[in-house]
Amino acid sequence: MMNTPHRLPLLGMVFAASAITMPLAMGAQTQVKTESGPQSSAQPASTTQAQPAQGARSQAYFHAAMAGVYEDQAMNTGRPEFVQHAIEEYKAAINADPTSPQLYNGLADLYFRTGHSHEAETTVRELLKNSPDDLDGHKLLGHIYLRQLGEQQNAGANAQPSSNTVDQAIAEYEKLVSLDPNSVESHMVLGQLYLAKHQQPKAEAQFQIARKLDPESEEVILNLARVYAENNNLDQTAKILESVPEADRTPRMEFTLGATYDQMKRPKDAIAAYKRANDLQSGDPQTLNALAQALLNDNQLDEALKQYKDLAAADPETADPLVNISEILRRQGKYEDALVAIRKARKITPDDLKAGYDEGLLLDVLGRYDESARVYEKMLELPTLFHANGAYTADEKTNRSIFLERLAAVYHEQGKTDQSVAIYQKMIDLGGDAAIRGYQGQVDVYRESKQYDKSVEAAHAAVAANPKNRDLKLALADVLVDAGKGDDAVAAAKSTLNNTPDDRGVWLEITQINIRLRRWKDAEDSIAKADTMATKKEERINVLFLRGELADKQKHLEQAEGYFKQVLDLDPNNSLTLNYLGYMLADKGIRLPEAVKYIRKAVEIDPTNGAYLDSLGWAYFKLGEYELAESNLRQAVDRSQTDPTVHDHLGDLYEKTGRIRLAAAQWELSLANYAKSTAADIEPGEVAKVQKKLDTAHVKLARQENTDGTGNNKP
Repeated sequence: MMNTPHRLPLLGMVFAASAITMPLAMGAQTQVKTESGPQSSAQPASTTQAQPAQGARSQAYFHAAMAGVYEDQAMNTGRPEFVQHAIEEYKAAINADPTSPQLYNGLADLYFRTGHSHEAETTVRELLKNSPDDLDGHKLLGHIYLRQLGEQQNAGANAQPSSNTVDQAIAEYEKLVSLDPNSVESHMVLGQLYLAKHQQPKAEAQFQIARKLDPESEEVILNLARVYAENNNLDQTAKILESVPEADRTPRMEFTLGATYDQMKRPKDAIAAYKRANDLQSGDPQTLNALAQALLNDNQLDEALKQYKDLAAADPETADPLVNISEILRRQGKYEDALVAIRKARKITPDDLKAGYDEGLLLDVLGRYDESARVYEKMLELPTLFHANGAYTADEKTNRSIFLERLAAVYHEQGKTDQSVAIYQKMIDLGGDAAIRGYQGQVDVYRESKQYDKSVEAAHAAVAANPKNRDLKLALADVLVDAGKGDDAVAAAKSTLNNTPDDRGVWLEITQINIRLRRWKDAEDSIAKADTMATKKEERINVLFLRGELADKQKHLEQAEGYFKQVLDLDPNNSLTLNYLGYMLADKGIRLPEAVKYIRKAVEIDPTNGAYLDSLGWAYFKLGEYELAESNLRQAVDRSQTDPTVHDHLGDLYEKTGRIRLAAAQWELSLANYAKSTAADIEPGEVAKVQKKLDTAHVKLARQENTDGTGNNKP
């Protein structure tokens, strides 16, 4: 549904015959008289007959010449009767000279070119009975099978070529490469046929032979690259293309190389390749789109924006460039401009799912929650996303669940807990992965609304409905901590261990539980177990992040920073780590410009995350940038109304800027939310600090009233 990375272009199977095609409509069979008499019922004689006499050879020559005349007339006039005349003349010629391969090939070729594949195949097979190594006959038979494969592919979107036809085509081209081993075309077609059978080693061997025969062939190089790409060997794909000197590469080679670099997550190399392709073939829309996307992937936002604006200007009726322009503007923080762009795109394609998704997201970012909800509600009424009978394909379920999830999130941000839970229930009704996310969404909404009894109840219901799902069991363990049942939480998580590599995730969850319970030694032990099982990049990132969090909770600042920076070395766009590291520095009041840089990037990645907005506002507050601080902190309060820390921060901002009454109101909200919070989520001493600030504010307000003498409270 959403923007996706460019894939390596696949070179289509050569299922269209290379022989000349002549689209002539065939009418009714016509009896034709020639010098040799009526021939409408003539059949080719067996090729096993003796050599014809001289007179018969003359007759054969005459009829063959007449067949050629009729073929020319058919081509010039398009009249089907001339095709039939030519067929009858070929049959007469074969009756006169049944040993001539040229006549059989001529008749078979005529059948083939006029759409009579079955008759062509029958004629060629008659020829090959007597001349089994006839090169032209095998070529034509190969073309016949390729045409059949093409027709099968074009029969429908889901049609698959017949395995039997592929096998027949392979047999013919294997024969052809044995008869004519220097034919590049035959080796190429055979290689593509092997690919259709998923026989990559055989395909590679044929393409390598073709490359030796024609080292500079574009088709050979691209097909060889395709073999490695389909085998997920991207390094070898790139090497094949790179082996061609830059000066000798074609636009298609450079484009394919760029697409390969895209898949290898090498955006700078992809950009260079696409630019070379554009230099060779300027203005190709596919290349310019790929270049713009690569620039976007490399965070060269201004350059990408320029490319997409050029594409939009060149084709104002196409929505895709506008969708990408909107995304770039959003990432640049130009939300209003981004909204204008996405609405232009929606006017062009009102039912486009990505454009609709992005419009709702931008309205959410701008805090226009009612409008955002309406966009998602209307999208969910589209025929592509809603069926009254509740029957959805797998893709439709995925798309519908994505929009339901966004709508539920907007309702949650508005404080509409019941409506949010109801939307998550619709995800549950879809079943499968959507249901799992729906259950998790319900648990999270209740937790963040501090309705802990309901979150535990929802988690139990989720596990009861999915007793084999480990993730939901771990979610239940997590909410047991909220309920003050720490030991039960650890036991519930450990009950899911089963001595498989999946235990790594369980030990990470147990670590998080132990951190929340401030059981530092237990957390060290559980994360060490997870660490021994972490082999993949993402697994290492999760372990390092938790090590950083554990170090931070124990006030080991330098150690925590080291772990977080290791995460960012592996994944520079890890928003969770960017936010945590930035907030940690800001809260300590150190290296504040660096802290802002980290957090701003996190907000760019996830602009609706209330915790990230709070971190950014707090960092600006520490810097003394009070206007920026207030803007972000107020947005954070809107999105995280039950978070006591967010209210505390906004209270500090109001107090610093002389608005004591507003500050007191925020601190009261902070204390009210602390009172509803679970003990595991309250840092020691935090409640007392807020209470002290509130008490001081009340004293100041009382003094203001006494000084004012009117009883009218100042802000």
